[in-house]
Amino acid sequence: MTLAFRNVDAAFTDAVKTWPYEALVETMERGLIGDWTPILDELRRETWGTVARKVQRWASMASEEPAAAFFALAIEHLRQRTEEAERAEVVRRVRDSIEQSGVTAAEFALLVGTSASRMSTYATGRVMPSAAMLLRIERAGAQRSVNPEAASRNLVTWA
Repeated sequence: MTLAFRNVDAAFTDAVKTWPYEALVETMERGLIGDWTPILDELRRETWGTVARKVQRWASMASEEPAAAFFALAIEHLRQRTEEAERAEVVRRVRDSIEQSGVTAAEFALLVGTSASRMSTYATGRVMPSAAMLLRIERAGAQRSVNPEAASRNLVTWA
């Protein structure tokens, strides 16, 4: 059975991001685990969105509520997963840019104004490039046309 809101101009079947704060609180406090699914789905979609901020605010104020710890941990876990995926995306973009350039990683590093060792840390994910550096890397990769002969020299393995 799904939850029915009281004294709130919203329905449980409405999109969660349209629910007023009171509907979120009522669902987290009175709902069953199955009732939490739409909230968790929205948290997955927009980990730092409006619903996440409302849930986080409620969890910080309702520390006595058993569900508060669950939702706080869920947000923390989802944000961590999102950040890991974003870091992996940056690594992929750095590597793709180097590969597109058709030159060695060391030559590519010189093109963007950094050292080969620093470029290696970007390509392995040990260090995240600044936004400006990522733009330089992507521009340099896009500006260089892939020459099959040059691309065959780009035999870099990332440890």
